[in-house]
Amino acid sequence: MLVVSKIRLMRMWTVPEAKDIIRTTGTGEDKIKLLAGDCSPKTMNERQQPKDILGEVSKTHNAIQTLDKTISNLEMELAAARATQELILNGSPISEDMKLTGSSGRRKYFMVVGVNTAFSSRKRRDSVRSTWMPQGEKRKKLEEEKGVIMRFVIGHSATSGGILDKAIEAEDRKHGDFMRLDHVEGYLELSAKTKIYFATAASMWDAEFYVKVDDDIHVNIATLGTTLARHRSKPRVYIGCMKSGPVLAQKGVRYHEPEHWKFGEAGNRYFRHATGQLYAVSKDLATYISINQHVLHKYANEDVSLGSWFIGLDVEHIDDRRLCCGTPPDCEWKAQAGNICVASFDWSCSGICRSAERMREVHNRCGEGENALWSAVF
Repeated sequence: MLVVSKIRLMRMWTVPEAKDIIRTTGTGEDKIKLLAGDCSPKTMNERQQPKDILGEVSKTHNAIQTLDKTISNLEMELAAARATQELILNGSPISEDMKLTGSSGRRKYFMVVGVNTAFSSRKRRDSVRSTWMPQGEKRKKLEEEKGVIMRFVIGHSATSGGILDKAIEAEDRKHGDFMRLDHVEGYLELSAKTKIYFATAASMWDAEFYVKVDDDIHVNIATLGTTLARHRSKPRVYIGCMKSGPVLAQKGVRYHEPEHWKFGEAGNRYFRHATGQLYAVSKDLATYISINQHVLHKYANEDVSLGSWFIGLDVEHIDDRRLCCGTPPDCEWKAQAGNICVASFDWSCSGICRSAERMREVHNRCGEGENALWSAVF
């Protein structure tokens, strides 16, 4: 019985067919042809000659980069066309800047600086206009000669066309320095506003960098431009003062995160992201936001939201502390030492405390000087 069982077990296993062994079937002539083909002088020479593998890889890599850039440009053109179409369908007025993007030959700019503002911030805007944001013909000259776009960024009120919107429209007729978003203003809607800003800015202007700034901080535009220019060769760059603050689960506190459970146990910290006062992203990242804006998740805090959109992407985070200097004497001492700050504000206020009253003082003591902007090369 034992012998019979062994025989049955052996029958259950089949001998695998050898794939790499030359079969002995077939004619002798076929075998001679097969062997002759493998041993011909031409075949042997091809095997012995080393190929320039590195050169081929380099050519392929360059071709892929060119293709990626072409695809990115086409996607941006499509996003611009969609943005214009949505405005038309919604009955919104089309600005001259938006009309220009409808043509295939979009002008190239260096950076777009969007100054985030609110309906109640008229005094802040006037303090910015009287200090670090050029006005009138100087602002147009900045666009033409330096490729720098600067706009106050604001949406509309819950009552579209109401007194708040009319006040902004009157202010815009006077200064011409607003960028209006298809967005309802509100403190709890800052994440949505940030997303719409980058998407809209990228559709309106073809720039190398897109910057978001709060209207209660001081900015040295020339120093900002030269700082960004150092990173222009990097396709996906995210620049700011990086931090990783605590995830606040307690209700009622400032910066409370309703979705705190997504970040693990109590006491955990956020992933690395730039502080909200000022940050910049390269064109590819702004394009990414524009194309994927409908599926990008919004957390309670806008700076956290922006950082979350880049998690999982091949993005280089640049932590530059010159983008978050303190007000005098901090920025003043650094300027005297030849290390001019990009932006200055008070951490305790998340901006310049009483900025409307103090912006001129900060500008006089920490400003780079008007000549710096016109002599700067980006």
